[in-house]
Amino acid sequence: MSDRELNFAREILGSRSYRDVPDAEVLTEAERLLNSWLSGELRMERPKLYDHYALLLLALTRQVRALEARVSELEAERGA
Repeated sequence: MSDRELNFAREILGSRSYRDVPDAEVLTEAERLLNSWLSGELRMERPKLYDHYALLLLALTRQVRALEARVSELEAERGA
């Protein structure tokens, strides 16, 4: 484990805007970082970790909306 504390959002975004990072990438990287943090393999800036949950929540919200839309489409096809 490195003594260096990582910034959650910066590790996911790099130098990109949050708008330029696909939700699937946010979810994959967030899962990797959080698993490593919880297992003690990585250290993260704790105040920043909490602040940057917004990035993960936004990606999850978008995924839920996309899934809800797809379910509605499938239900409409099934009822037609």
